[in-house]
Amino acid sequence: MPVSGWIKVEELYCKGCGLCVDACPQEVLALDMDRLTPKGYHPAKMITKSCTGCGICAVVCPDAAITVHREKTTEKARR
Repeated sequence: MPVSGWIKVEELYCKGCGLCVDACPQEVLALDMDRLTPKGYHPAKMITKSCTGCGICAVVCPDAAITVHREKTTEKARR
């Protein structure tokens, strides 16, 4: 079964360092250059829906600003 995922970025902690963007093997993350966090940084965001929920972005985040969610896609849900 295919696995899909998504992330939640806690903008209070994200400092826009870009480590998650560089580490993402699916290339689904980018810094949101149109927004600023309360501390004045450009936060990370998902730019496509091909995230697998691998969790690499959360592991490399020095500020623990990323929560990764995963779910298996069932055969019925894909139809």
